[in-house]
Amino acid sequence: MSIIEKLNKDFESRVRLGIMSVLVVNGWVDFLEMKEHLGVTDGNLASHITALEAKKYIEVKKEFVGKKTKTSYKITRTGKEAFVQHINALGRLLK
Repeated sequence: MSIIEKLNKDFESRVRLGIMSVLVVNGWVDFLEMKEHLGVTDGNLASHITALEAKKYIEVKKEFVGKKTKTSYKITRTGKEAFVQHINALGRLLK
């Protein structure tokens, strides 16, 4: 398998790459904080979050804080392994 084939298509989007980058270095990150980090719209972030959750790369937690819903995200072991492999493949490609 060539190095380029080791790149994970799930992380080709700059938004997904950003989500995973934020989560790999943080614990739980809430929706508003993630949106601020990435500078994207609610809908754009939500669609990418849904795709990453479907792949089991992130875990989603919904809770109430007062009367408001708070949605937070955390990288899963599967997600971290896949993301690290992707970053390592990028590193090898750039050598």
